[in-house]
Amino acid sequence: MAIAKKIKASMSNSSMIRKMFEEGAVLKKKYGADKVYDFSLGNPNVEPPAVFKKQLIRLAEEQIAMKHGYAPNAGFAETRQAIAAKINITYGLKLTADHIVMSCGAAGALNVIFKSLLDPRDEVIVLKPFFVEYPFYVTNYGGVVKFVKTKDDFSLDIEAIGKAIGRKTKAIMINSPNNPTGRVYSRKNIMELAALLRRKSREYDQTIYLISDEPYNEIVYDNIKVPGVLQAYANSIVAYSYSKTLSLPGERIGYIAVNPKLHEAHELITALILCTRILGFVHAPALMQRIVVKLQNAAVDVKIYKKKRDLLCAGLAREGYQFAKPEGAFYLFVKSPIPDDVAFVKMLLKKNILVVPGSGFGCPGYFRIAYCVDDKTIINAIPGFAEAIRECS
Repeated sequence: MAIAKKIKASMSNSSMIRKMFEEGAVLKKKYGADKVYDFSLGNPNVEPPAVFKKQLIRLAEEQIAMKHGYAPNAGFAETRQAIAAKINITYGLKLTADHIVMSCGAAGALNVIFKSLLDPRDEVIVLKPFFVEYPFYVTNYGGVVKFVKTKDDFSLDIEAIGKAIGRKTKAIMINSPNNPTGRVYSRKNIMELAALLRRKSREYDQTIYLISDEPYNEIVYDNIKVPGVLQAYANSIVAYSYSKTLSLPGERIGYIAVNPKLHEAHELITALILCTRILGFVHAPALMQRIVVKLQNAAVDVKIYKKKRDLLCAGLAREGYQFAKPEGAFYLFVKSPIPDDVAFVKMLLKKNILVVPGSGFGCPGYFRIAYCVDDKTIINAIPGFAEAIRECS
């Protein structure tokens, strides 16, 4: 066999999102891009803020010694200090540049975190539904995933999480605003989770980490606030990405923020820096680090995504689809009209509509729509959604 057995097994369970995205490319070539309604991939169609382009041009023209040379593994001190300052202002904390490690997006951040934390057979609690790549990130480093379902409204089930925690539990990972549901966990939910983790850490006499994946932290609607995990729990770590906030997914720039109160924080930060190097990232993209230092208060216009959300929700509700209106991110998680979500996704595919079955997120019976697309794509897809649900009745 040419490839590793573990990878061969993983290939059969690889991302349904990418499979649908690739299917869409075939359909677009066959029917034309305007006749295919691709909601498969969370690839923002909103342009970065205008200030990004200005900074990019400025940086390209500025004379900087070793502009494209290696950066420190942790990232440039100026960039890390700017990020720490913003976090402190937002949440009333006392981070310094030394509590920030720059990363290749949130995915790179999570891989570095798990490489730094996990010994073989350590358990990580992952909540259902979950971003499809999470289990791979954990098992990359010998960890074991323990899945826990959220409640019917996709809020945290504190009791179920408590039952899942045991002596092998090293961490729990949360994602809010959530992909795929758009749920923002309430402050009450986060405080209850923090209290549970403190209690369980004492019970088992070990540190249980709270890892928060926050690429959609600033894409929220209707005046909803995202609670600060770093405020709520001492042994917390945040993985952040500018992919969505600044519409820069292809630039792979993000960071890890470590709570200053975390147990043995200095040792963990040292490990994060080492693992950034030995995993082959070496450091986050240097050019993007030099740019985001100037863009700490910049973001895409969230009203654009809100309009898309409302347009899609109104159209699907009119046709009889059931869903909870997203509070953040740019995904709608819709109840499948038939129990077999994969079968229904195939029905939509016949209408040239590409969505992702909920089974890929550990939640069968639903499907995900990524509405970070042109308004015309949403409007023109509604008749196809209508036809599909009628065929189920």
